[in-house]
Amino acid sequence: MKVEDVLTNPQWPSEFPFSASDLKRQDESTDENFYAQPRFCFHVDDKAVASLTDYYAEEFPKWKGEKPAVLDLCASHVSHFPEDVAEYTGRRVALGMNKEELEENKQVNEFVVKDLNDDPTLPFEDNSFDIVTNAVSIDYLTNPLEICKEVARVLKPGGCAMFALSNRCFPTKAIDLWLKTNDLEHVYTVGSYFHYTGMFKPPSATEVGPNPVWVMGQSQNIAYLSVVRATVDK
Repeated sequence: MKVEDVLTNPQWPSEFPFSASDLKRQDESTDENFYAQPRFCFHVDDKAVASLTDYYAEEFPKWKGEKPAVLDLCASHVSHFPEDVAEYTGRRVALGMNKEELEENKQVNEFVVKDLNDDPTLPFEDNSFDIVTNAVSIDYLTNPLEICKEVARVLKPGGCAMFALSNRCFPTKAIDLWLKTNDLEHVYTVGSYFHYTGMFKPPSATEVGPNPVWVMGQSQNIAYLSVVRATVDK
């Protein structure tokens, strides 16, 4: 099975299948402490970063009419947007944990410091954005269903969420469900978050990293990157 197959015909249980214990972490101390010191580095392989940037460069310009407004969740000093992103997008907002990192993010024109594990509410009006991105951070969110509902709320009609997944993480801060499942199961999990909101059209997934190599549902590629995306249903 390939990444693209995982969400082609998924068999969803009738109710959200994940328990509170699935969403707990080894380190339940406040995230403010963990993210207090800025990290001016990439957390995935350079080729994975480049593949995500290429994906955005292909997808962002497809929006019709006005330049799309973009929200990047769990952002840092970069959002991995293309260098020319300002030419074909409008408002660009980064929401993250560390003010020093966000101040260095030149790919956006606004930023917000907020801990989504403390409060999953997004501080924006309904129908504010055309695109919501999240780069390799969904595995750290302890209220993923609530956050995906918030993503749906702030998306404009026809808007799209694009969540990128890698095979790397800070294990003490990733939810238990993530640590005990493989990369293909991660795709299913993130797709299920969109599904169980009841606010998105069926999700899809694509592997964008180079040279895929798989063994038993686990990518063997150090540059592995996939994108799970869903269009809001409103």
